[in-house]
Amino acid sequence: MTDEIDQGAAVEAAVQAVADRLADEKRYLTDLDSAIGDADHGANMNRGMQAAVEAVADADEDDPATLVQLVGRTIVSEVGGAAGPLYGGSAMIASKELADGITAESTVAFGEAFLEKVQDRGGANVGDKTMVDALTPAVHTYKKSIEQDDLPPLAALAKAVDAAHRGVDYTVPIRASKGRASYLGWRSVGHQDPGATSTLYILEALLGVAEEHLEGPVEEDATSPRVPDEEPAGDGPAAGGENGPPEGGENGGPSSEADDSEADEG
Repeated sequence: MTDEIDQGAAVEAAVQAVADRLADEKRYLTDLDSAIGDADHGANMNRGMQAAVEAVADADEDDPATLVQLVGRTIVSEVGGAAGPLYGGSAMIASKELADGITAESTVAFGEAFLEKVQDRGGANVGDKTMVDALTPAVHTYKKSIEQDDLPPLAALAKAVDAAHRGVDYTVPIRASKGRASYLGWRSVGHQDPGATSTLYILEALLGVAEEHLEGPVEEDATSPRVPDEEPAGDGPAAGGENGPPEGGENGGPSSEADDSEADEG
């Protein structure tokens, strides 16, 4: 996937890109979290990623697995609330999938391991109005694009980003079932989940770095692919009230090109 470039440099570029994007969106993430959470998600994610940039820059090692583990460890130590373990702890666990370098196969495994750990830690599923609503369709779409559709990684990642975007949109009309937002009950309906949103921003930043570092054929619409809409699951109200979620797993959810979580992201 990145055989002819410095993979350590690619990871460092990715960390910087994510940090820059989250810094740019800090106020917006705070506004989202103010409506249904603790109003600290933007500040927490910004602080964690800025610290991660410094940690990676000062690192003696440059292999991807070690650097990603360092990023995760730094986020855990710098970010308060549930976000530290969810984002940082999950990255630490998933980093072992990059032990043999960054390849299409290893990034699929990384995504699956990251999602699994997020769900293990937070207990959320698709439809609970958390980061899982963006992460699940992204991971499944990326896996299918690589393993079944035989797309190049850049095109697969672009499709994953689009799936995550749909997942973020899906969080708006549904009722929160996990995290602090769940305390609001039906008052959480109509608000976009901050954790799902920051997850989308991270993926968009990674796509930007991938566009700079990866070569090979890319679909013409790879930067903004459209995933076909699916019919809503069931006939009655679901997690989102009268407008039930599109199919996405056993709990319904944003449709991915595959199929199908977490507490308060803090």
